[in-house]
Amino acid sequence: ATTVSTPLHEVVAGRRGVCQDFAHLQLACLRSIGLAARYVSGYVRSAERSAAAADPLVGADASHAWVSLWCGSRLGWVDLDPTNNMIPTDGHVVLAWGRDYGDVTPLRGVILGGGEQTIEVAVHARPTG
Repeated sequence: ATTVSTPLHEVVAGRRGVCQDFAHLQLACLRSIGLAARYVSGYVRSAERSAAAADPLVGADASHAWVSLWCGSRLGWVDLDPTNNMIPTDGHVVLAWGRDYGDVTPLRGVILGGGEQTIEVAVHARPTG
């Protein structure tokens, strides 16, 4: 539906996107009213299910993004997953925090050479032991 460079106004106009779009949109909304929020990059354990459905959460078996909101010293950072409309559980595995996707990209670099390149990633995250 989108790419990492799709601007928010296109996400809103098209009414569709992926987890990073929903995280960026929620960050923009929270920050626009003066709240401190950060982008979270990680994974959702493959076996995690939503409370309302037997299907795996959106974002399982791939990288996932959500936000973390500063709620003062009493509560600290509270995570929010706008893609799955939930407060993340321990099934959300955090890899990195940043201002946005650009701070926490899983791969960054330059490839020199001919031809076209594509990367496809699949992740199966489950607890050990």
